[in-house]
Amino acid sequence: MATGLLIVVAVACHTTPVTGRKSFNLYSAQDDVQIGREAYAQVLAEGKVVKSGPELEMVKRAMTRLTAVADDPGYEWEVNLLDDDQTVNAFAIPGGKMAVYTGILPVCKTEAGLAVVMGHEIGHVVAQHGTERISSTLGIDTFLSYLNIGDYASLAQVGLDVLVNRPFGRKQESEADEIGLIYMAMAGYDPREAISFWERMEAQSGGSQPPEFLSTHPSHETRVERLKAKLPEAMEKWREAGGRASP
Repeated sequence: MATGLLIVVAVACHTTPVTGRKSFNLYSAQDDVQIGREAYAQVLAEGKVVKSGPELEMVKRAMTRLTAVADDPGYEWEVNLLDDDQTVNAFAIPGGKMAVYTGILPVCKTEAGLAVVMGHEIGHVVAQHGTERISSTLGIDTFLSYLNIGDYASLAQVGLDVLVNRPFGRKQESEADEIGLIYMAMAGYDPREAISFWERMEAQSGGSQPPEFLSTHPSHETRVERLKAKLPEAMEKWREAGGRASP
């Protein structure tokens, strides 16, 4: 048993793209894909999916550009725009499937602003933050039992709870910010827009955001300062990509 656990721990070491952070994750990228398929079907069944229009075209275009530069071991990238003007949010599920709510588009303002949001969510996917959290929650014994059953539907329900109903921790949010900043720059979006986006998000909150120590998300001020520190590297990536303006 001890030898088996050592093997599981060794296999479960994951290196995060862009940041190089080592993390403990009991799930492979293909496990993420399977979990995501189950969870995403539920998301779409419960939401009002936008079928056409310029906003949807912009979302699809940003997804294409960002995923073209993302580290991809075999994810199933897909994005849908959900019609909900009251929800200022977007999220991605393990495996590459994403939802963007129409309520966040006025804060994004431009496609570059949208790329900030979507790049951040892609950052969560490639870092496998969702199954990293599930790994720490379930434990090795429960994981092994799921492997025997092959019950991705049950894991998908856990994934929905972790990814949609509960926010990520501050470290994971900051890491997704960094990965997203680099990806948007590599995709040709001006990374300086990340600073402007989070400043608009701060204004949008109207000072109602809880103190950082009470939240699992970094404060907007902290996010801006960390992004500014990474901006020189991102600007270099953007220049390498041609520094072309967003559509």
